[in-house]
Amino acid sequence: MQSSLGAEQRVIPPENLLVITVATEDTDGFTRFMRTSKEFNYTVKVLGLGEQWKGGDVARTVGGGQKVRWLKTELLKHSAKKDMVIMFVDSYDVILASGPEELLWKFSRLGHRLVFSAEGFCWPDQKLAPKYPPVHTGKRYLNSGGFIGYAPELSEIVQQWKHKDNDDDQLFYTKIYLDKVQRTKYNMTLDHRSRIFQNLNGAIEEVVLKFEKARVRARNVAYDTLPVIIHGNGPTKVTNPGTASELWVNLGSVLYTVGHAPGVCLSLYMPLVYVSVFIVQPTPFLEEFLERLTTLNYPTSRIRLFIHNNVVYHEQNIQRFWERHRVLFPDARLVGPEENLQQDQARTMAVEACKKDSQCDYYFSIDADVVIVNPDVLRILIEENKSVIAPMLSRHGKLWSNFWGALSPEGFYSRSEDYIDIVQGKRAGLWNVPYITQVYMIKGSVLRGRLSQVSLYSQEGMDPDMVFCRAVRDQVYIIYVMLYMLYYDMDPDMVSGVFMFVSNRDEFGRLVSSSNYNTSRLHPDMWQIFDNPLDWKEKYIHENYSKIFEDNQTIVEQPCPDVYWFPSFTDRMCDDLVETMEDFGEWSGGRHTDERLAGGYENVPTVDIHMNQIGFEKEWLKFLKEYISPVTEKLYPGYFPKAQAVMNFVVRYRPDEQPSLRPHHDSSTFTINVALNSKGMDYQGGGCRFLRYDCNVEAPRKGWSFMHPGRLTHYHEGLPTTSGTRYIMVSFVDP
Repeated sequence: MQSSLGAEQRVIPPENLLVITVATEDTDGFTRFMRTSKEFNYTVKVLGLGEQWKGGDVARTVGGGQKVRWLKTELLKHSAKKDMVIMFVDSYDVILASGPEELLWKFSRLGHRLVFSAEGFCWPDQKLAPKYPPVHTGKRYLNSGGFIGYAPELSEIVQQWKHKDNDDDQLFYTKIYLDKVQRTKYNMTLDHRSRIFQNLNGAIEEVVLKFEKARVRARNVAYDTLPVIIHGNGPTKVTNPGTASELWVNLGSVLYTVGHAPGVCLSLYMPLVYVSVFIVQPTPFLEEFLERLTTLNYPTSRIRLFIHNNVVYHEQNIQRFWERHRVLFPDARLVGPEENLQQDQARTMAVEACKKDSQCDYYFSIDADVVIVNPDVLRILIEENKSVIAPMLSRHGKLWSNFWGALSPEGFYSRSEDYIDIVQGKRAGLWNVPYITQVYMIKGSVLRGRLSQVSLYSQEGMDPDMVFCRAVRDQVYIIYVMLYMLYYDMDPDMVSGVFMFVSNRDEFGRLVSSSNYNTSRLHPDMWQIFDNPLDWKEKYIHENYSKIFEDNQTIVEQPCPDVYWFPSFTDRMCDDLVETMEDFGEWSGGRHTDERLAGGYENVPTVDIHMNQIGFEKEWLKFLKEYISPVTEKLYPGYFPKAQAVMNFVVRYRPDEQPSLRPHHDSSTFTINVALNSKGMDYQGGGCRFLRYDCNVEAPRKGWSFMHPGRLTHYHEGLPTTSGTRYIMVSFVDP
């Protein structure tokens, strides 16, 4: 007998493998099998094509002996080839999920000369079940829909066939396997843990999707294996001719679609997802929300986009998004405020599109106040294989989330015992909940099935989200009551209703708050540092800011003694701040008399606008505390700033207005000076000279801050701007 160690160490070259299958007709299932075999570069021999099938109706009863007869003849040609490996599989209900290299490696690792697939049913003779060798883990019984082994052993076995074409092939192989003498002689085993063969009959709940870059793999979670051969045996296969895809319904979301374009590399594509976006109210960071739709790790060719915008203010965002990305979503449907649709009508319109399209595999609803930071969200939710599922999201630092853990007797919010732990991530899992909102996914088959006759969003006096959740809950209740009456002691998990789940197994993102969003401002997102700090940071803080705090960092520069230069703002923050100031327009004029100051006099005047004039001082001080204070503590050890500032202003330099600034000290412990536009593009000249050190900084970078002591040591002046307009943001910190 060949040892396991020796088998594991042996590498079987792919050219030694021959795949043999049986097909009498060129069906859709056979075409699918051959496409996947071609994609993975298998050598396949087809037996019986064009011949009459005499093996019986194997889908309903015993039979299949004709396959063994054909195999008996074919294997005589290879019986002397000691190094040749033969794999036999059915074709109509089989998909190949990986290539010969992985298949042969796994076969070699098993350490046997012949391996049959395994399943949880003893078919066709249940009386033989006690004769099977005991199995500690895995499936115990032989399935003849797939097996692999060396040619000499396989040939010897099939030469024993002396039965009729409509006799049962699985019973034939079973009796040989149960014969201990023959099992030992041929070094036979079963693939108990689905390392190679995955039979789906009776194992649907064990199989989920694992998404890879180019394809979808079926993963057996019971044994943590990635089978190479997927066999949709028994009632698990449903062929849907005439459509672009074939789906094994009971496997949920395992949809293997094979490309049809000639000359195109065949690949396994994703389920078709209808993504519906709802903009209900003025919402901060909508531009970023829309852009994230284009960065989902999911092929846009498998997305059908629907956007309902109910807010006139956001039409500009939709227009810009559409101009940039219409090529990605050519079939998108945009519904604007001019349609005057109520929320329930818009949501019904979107979900009906999925219901009416038999190829719509999933419906994904997302409101504009949802921030999805995980680009794999669609893949992850599909992989969970639930009828209705939501990714768990909450507002940053808050307990406000997109689900309820329990209901009050009146059907409204009630906090469940584990709600806080779930929201805070102390308990992770997949949770059956009574209410979800803002973002969720529904299987298309469920919409066209159990929910097909249900009004999901419309009911007088109720918000659409409440109507939706109650409609789904009612399906569970009705079915549960019916089943409970029949089987009072049944496990609730056996109920075949529609459950809602929320998952916090992965980090998906967060919710934004829209309650204080003031669209009367030119760039209202600038004011969101308190309500939505993470989104504000992503939009307005320089991408390299965090590098300041890295060990051995080199990003902070020191162009002059105790003058530090570091990244602070994005270009967008600089532009929005300048545009806001110009839109406000009340520039000071650069005179000594200044009514904005307590004493009415400015010793070193500039043409400027103060932050408190535009109602931004509170937000600016928050920026100083959150982003400037930590830098100060790092660069000036031993000093702990209060981050207080009375003088916070944007300065404008122009050759014909105020080109420069005379030498002066600042009334501050330290000063920050942020360049808001670019030298060489927006202006020429400019910069800052520190007189005591005879040191000039003449090429300030847009979005970068200077930080320097204000009093005593750093006497400085603003160098002349010779053309264009220069803008800087200045704060005298801790005066």
